[in-house]
Amino acid sequence: MLALDHLTVAEATPSQLVEVAAAAGARAVCLFLQTMTILPRMASFSLIGDPAEQRETRARLGALGVGVDLVYPFTLAKWTDIEAFRPAMETAAELGAVAANALVYIRDPSQRVESFERFCALAQEHHLRVALEFYPPSQVRTLEEALALAEVAGNAGVNVDYLHLVRSGGSLAELRAAPAGAIVYGQFSDAPADCPPDAREREASHQRLYPGEGALDVAGFAASLPIGVRTSVEAPRDDLIEANVGALERARRALDSTRRAIAGAGPARG
Repeated sequence: MLALDHLTVAEATPSQLVEVAAAAGARAVCLFLQTMTILPRMASFSLIGDPAEQRETRARLGALGVGVDLVYPFTLAKWTDIEAFRPAMETAAELGAVAANALVYIRDPSQRVESFERFCALAQEHHLRVALEFYPPSQVRTLEEALALAEVAGNAGVNVDYLHLVRSGGSLAELRAAPAGAIVYGQFSDAPADCPPDAREREASHQRLYPGEGALDVAGFAASLPIGVRTSVEAPRDDLIEANVGALERARRALDSTRRAIAGAGPARG
């Protein structure tokens, strides 16, 4: 079963996200631990600094049988203090999260490796895996670069967002060729065949399509992922929000369209 990514219904608080996910038939969520100001539609909250919201989210996870796959945001930049992530890691562990998702914006190669190693060590202290997400505007732009960096830590692997794979110039053949165990997560969405470079950040964060609505080979992506890898649907839709389509309806559409798009797509390898 699929997980529901927070970005798909960004206006939901974490506890509301869990309720929406359960009602829409998701097995788990990928959630933000605190609001990101660069996402203006996101609800105002902090699981790290608000014990009440943390308790409510944990209670709903247990009562509704919903798990937590990935937690965000963990962004590594030049001046990032890795130790400052400790409270967030503690919160993630308390929520039973599987992995901390990392985006890396450090230009210097040696510092990038050193900071990522320290981040992975901190995650390991809290029994969390690290899912390294490549993203063209970051300093880990491609699947190839992510695979190379993830090798430095035993608890790290790569999160493959299909939109990022396509927009970075990657291919499904490249995904299928990844070493066994290197791919730890997959994220579904759809999009037109191309998007102007100056519009791609907005596309990723605000305006994707649901699987089956665009030009991407969603079934092929599903078949190219390793057997048993966890997956979610990450498909923000500002157009539907502006049309007053509610969070639950959007979540259902996102999950149902993904299931239809990948129906019958057998995994290519283990």
